[in-house]
Amino acid sequence: MSARLFVDISLLRRNAYFRNLLIARTISLMSLGMLTVSVPVQVYEMTGSSVQVGLVAALDGLGMFLGLLLGGVLSDLHDRRRLILFARSICGIGFLGLAANSLLETPSLIAIYGLAFWDGFFGALGVAALMAAMPFIAGRENLMQAGALGMLATRCATIVSPALGGMVIAFAGLGWNYGIAAAGTLATVLTLLSLPRMVPERPEVTHPLRMMGEAFGFLFRHRKLLMVFAIGTLLTITTSIRILFPALVTNTFGGGALEIGFMYSAVPVGATLGALLSGWARGLNRPELTMSGLCVLAFACVVALGAAGHIAAAMPVLVVYGYATAIANLLQYTIIQDHTPDAYLGRINSLWAAQDVTGDSIGAVGIGALAQLLPGAGVMLLGAAALGLGGLFTLGFHAMGRADVEPALPASRPVAEEG
Repeated sequence: MSARLFVDISLLRRNAYFRNLLIARTISLMSLGMLTVSVPVQVYEMTGSSVQVGLVAALDGLGMFLGLLLGGVLSDLHDRRRLILFARSICGIGFLGLAANSLLETPSLIAIYGLAFWDGFFGALGVAALMAAMPFIAGRENLMQAGALGMLATRCATIVSPALGGMVIAFAGLGWNYGIAAAGTLATVLTLLSLPRMVPERPEVTHPLRMMGEAFGFLFRHRKLLMVFAIGTLLTITTSIRILFPALVTNTFGGGALEIGFMYSAVPVGATLGALLSGWARGLNRPELTMSGLCVLAFACVVALGAAGHIAAAMPVLVVYGYATAIANLLQYTIIQDHTPDAYLGRINSLWAAQDVTGDSIGAVGIGALAQLLPGAGVMLLGAAALGLGGLFTLGFHAMGRADVEPALPASRPVAEEG
């Protein structure tokens, strides 16, 4: 029973390429997590303006969005191993630039703006290639297992790295923090050198915009994938409820900074539990139906959060929300990877990742505006609307039936197995 409940780690033992990839990914996330502390700290120290901090974050997000779209096209045309190594190396140069800038007597704010866009763009380029490479590295039959292990490593790294970055800044300074991030990127590249060449089934080379149009055409021809994208976007939008935590604590729960911190930690705790206790999701016959049901559970949690009158009631709701979103995202990842041909993997994955970035931004703006218009009922209204739409998606998945679902692509053998 416990073996079915917990994430299966056997892939780490038998697949050397995946093991090295997960190690490199964890090191990379640790480096990026340290930067999420140092860049805002430096910009605020230089300007004293939260607007400037937000502008740097916006430039990083814009770079990510463009990098994902271009990376998706390039990943369907060129060796994915070479693209991953190139992107990570260029990111490391950006980190060295941030370190050098921080050591100047008068650091340049313009340089930070430019390097934020630089690192967002090239980081996303590598992520697009990495997602496209995963079915080849892990094997399509192991995608659920690989996704769960990747999610667990991501959660652990994102919990530890900001605290580590803050400690380094406090005791050694910004320059050291940037330098350690650059060293982590070098370690990432060295670890990834062991990956094999991964040349995709190259489509006809056309203009990048036309290739993205072909990807949209593929998506709209496959109803299941299109619905998985749509309900995933709705789920991403609801994750922006985090921007309301300070207002909820201050105006509804009657707390302060400590309670706000607890609320921000509750969702990652639930998501970490989701990654750890995801074994039951292996081998589902209708993963899209289960994913939709978990999304509905998450939307119900948003309604419950709006109805909660005390933080003691809100905390377990947020933990359940984190768990439901984690498993739903894992199933979404597996469905997309499993039903996308190799020739489209780069572009479809980049559209999925770009949807995640834009959905979060749209959600943050929309939820903020809704809270301003309806201070007391905004969260409940959002949750109720999402719950209604989620129910419709669930009915749609159920109506498809087994006979109408596109068959999964043939499983590919893992490229590196050890006895």
